[in-house]
Amino acid sequence: MKASSANGWTRVIVEKPFGRDSESSAELTRCLKKYLTEDQIFRIDHYLGKELVENLSVLRFSNLIFEPLWSRTYIRNVQFIFSEDFGTEGRGGYFDNYGIIRDIMQNHLLQILALFAMETPVSLDAEDIRNEKVKVLRSMKPLELEDVIIGQYKGHNKGGRAYPGYTDDSTVPKNSITPTFAAAALFINNARWDGVPFLMKAGKALHRKRAEIRVQFRHVPGNLYKRNFGTDLDKATNELVLRVQPDEAIYLKINNKVPGLGMRLDRSDLNLLYRARYPTEIPDAYERLLLDAIAGERRLFIRSDELDAAWSLFTPLLKELEAKKIAPELYPYGSRGPVGAHYLAAKYNVRWGDLGGEDD
Repeated sequence: MKASSANGWTRVIVEKPFGRDSESSAELTRCLKKYLTEDQIFRIDHYLGKELVENLSVLRFSNLIFEPLWSRTYIRNVQFIFSEDFGTEGRGGYFDNYGIIRDIMQNHLLQILALFAMETPVSLDAEDIRNEKVKVLRSMKPLELEDVIIGQYKGHNKGGRAYPGYTDDSTVPKNSITPTFAAAALFINNARWDGVPFLMKAGKALHRKRAEIRVQFRHVPGNLYKRNFGTDLDKATNELVLRVQPDEAIYLKINNKVPGLGMRLDRSDLNLLYRARYPTEIPDAYERLLLDAIAGERRLFIRSDELDAAWSLFTPLLKELEAKKIAPELYPYGSRGPVGAHYLAAKYNVRWGDLGGEDD
């Protein structure tokens, strides 16, 4: 049996999920490679086609102000936040077999983390970029159960309206302990990122829809103005936010004097809001990726060794969660998620950046 065209080129796009764990992923790869070569296989992850994710490398590698700051010396923590303001709504049959960690974290968020943390590639060639991403994934500290929080949304009445819980979905088993929310602290054991917590958070039926990367910088040593901030020094922290969706934007939180007599400081945004700066329509992520596949551009597609490294990180954790039948912490539909996520962040002296209220 042949899968390749006798003339011209052959490219096969494979949509996630790429298996459920290391073993099923390896089997899927083995089956594909019986008929196709690696450069004919395009594993698509639509998050890598998002405008702000594409811009991540441009922001870092072509701006002198950011490149020197991109390390443990100046960065205190990095957060990857994905939240949806709706539940499974009839898709529970598919979702219950996978859960939020497989659905969002192991692919979308981990891919963005690898792009964010990689060393400068030799060139913009697809293989050079993917080589650096694989190095990040292979440098990651194994995920420990105590560094992960899982949750599941429950029914909730709000404003006179009843919102159903996850197990109220007719396509979901009543006793399901599949997580619809997860938060994790990850670490990269290399010279650039040693000791910096990379926090991920993903969930359904939360208070708002958003996907963003938040980079929180260290406090200014011996800050002359710390009295002007009161006791909450976290309010004096510079933060770079890349909002992937909705309302694509890049903004930097800086400290600024409020005009007037006396010395009162305020945290202000230097804001690049895409719809204001670029009124043209932003192409859909799938449009970009499908055009790339037609052109044979592999930069934003996932190589098999990259996939292996990603599954190697998450498979032991997923097996442990399932073997121990760990019950998720329940959180109300439309809330900010389980309380455990705050304790996880606090354990590493981090505050989730999306809970301040000022960005809502």
